[in-house]
Amino acid sequence: MDKMKKLSQDVKKLEKELALCTRCGICQANCPLFESTRKEADVSRGKLVLIHGLIDGLFKDAKGVNKRLQRCLLCGSCAHGCPSGVNTVEIFLKARVVIAQYLGMPFAKKLVFRKILSSPEKFNGLMALAGAFQKFFFKDEENLQGTSCARVASPLLRNRHLVLLKENAFNRNFYKHDFRVEGKGVKVAFFVGCLIDKAFPNIGHSVVDVLNHFHAGIFVPRGQGCCGIPALAAGDMKTFEALVRLHVDLFSKEKFDYLVTACATCSSTIIKLWPSLFKDKDKDLQKKIEALAGKTVDISRFMGKHFDLVSAVPRQKNQIMTYHDPCHLKKSLGISDDPRQVILASGNVLLEMKNSDACCGMGGSFNLMHYDLSTAIGRIKAENIIDTGCTTVATSCPACMMQISDMLAKKTKSIRVKHPVEIYAEALAGG
Repeated sequence: MDKMKKLSQDVKKLEKELALCTRCGICQANCPLFESTRKEADVSRGKLVLIHGLIDGLFKDAKGVNKRLQRCLLCGSCAHGCPSGVNTVEIFLKARVVIAQYLGMPFAKKLVFRKILSSPEKFNGLMALAGAFQKFFFKDEENLQGTSCARVASPLLRNRHLVLLKENAFNRNFYKHDFRVEGKGVKVAFFVGCLIDKAFPNIGHSVVDVLNHFHAGIFVPRGQGCCGIPALAAGDMKTFEALVRLHVDLFSKEKFDYLVTACATCSSTIIKLWPSLFKDKDKDLQKKIEALAGKTVDISRFMGKHFDLVSAVPRQKNQIMTYHDPCHLKKSLGISDDPRQVILASGNVLLEMKNSDACCGMGGSFNLMHYDLSTAIGRIKAENIIDTGCTTVATSCPACMMQISDMLAKKTKSIRVKHPVEIYAEALAGG
């Protein structure tokens, strides 16, 4: 069969989902990318038309369509505001997978995803090596965001202010054994995630400290890796499915009540994308995935539902803080009050920024491929944060923390960037 005809037939499987779009244009009003570029092709409505064009044979340039599909933050702002309930994020991810199968994965991506990311042991080893040598390539900076710039300018790094890999990754405590704490009440498994493990290990330690304080049982299996969203976003379904299987095996070792995550993107991926996009003939495995997704909960929501947060804090701190809503937490999972309650329970003052739920512009690989656009969106977020007069901005997504840290460091502002669970753990310690 002609390759283009095969592509058309494969994309045609999305036709029912595509048919929900009425071209009303409300996605245009909600799209952070369109707000910056004013290009219709950057709006979900425009991208859906391109996918339709592949089905109808109107477009022969699959590479060009893929390039347009990659110009997307996958923030879900369009789906969140869509009156027709079009699940644009899932449609784009499925289309990327189909087109990647047609075009073939570039060698570099195939190497990174299938040989490194899919193997936590190799990935952890490589990141540890990169962490040991990064001091030779990045300057020492003194700012509250904890970022660094490259010593030598390059097209990729440019003037980025990066949160570097930490010397003591969270997972180094569990190289040989799973981590277990016997508790008196609810038993919690902890899905760590790549960025918390390697760039923000203090978030991981804060999760454990808070769970320990309230005498919860804790289970952290060794050998955890990525939730799979980077590979899926690149169209690599093989790596995504391998990572899902790996984690189902790891977390099936023990019984627990909840699977807690402190990363909005990991939460959304496990709860929504694992059960909906993982396809296998093994029905038992599918049931395990659905059961794991059903137990998964964001750490702030879990804390608010199971612990008496206010009475546990020894003293009031009264620092002025603001909160940025990660797209994958508020728009995908409908969670926004819980992290705010954690901040307030820690004894701090919370001032709302303008458009707290507007995308920060990170978008994972979007930030790598379209840094200028990412920065344009991020600057607006930084200005809204600064306008509150806060000393700390909190958010529940490590990727958002990286983006906001970059933007605030560029403005040389003395504002800390923290996760709500870190803020609460500091309050418990009296810090």
